[in-house]
Amino acid sequence: MRSFIHRKNLENFRKQLAETSDDATRLQLERLLSEEEAEEPAKIEKRDDD
Repeated sequence: MRSFIHRKNLENFRKQLAETSDDATRLQLERLLSEEEAEEPAKIEKRDDD
């Protein structure tokens, strides 16, 4: 389930980033996207097993 949420978060952040022109919003989305990308899928999958 967490891997699904991870993928959807990535999709959502990228979509929003492509659609916004507000600098403050872009910075926030870039930070969120970076943090989500740093989350390794292997870690997510392991947590799903818990």
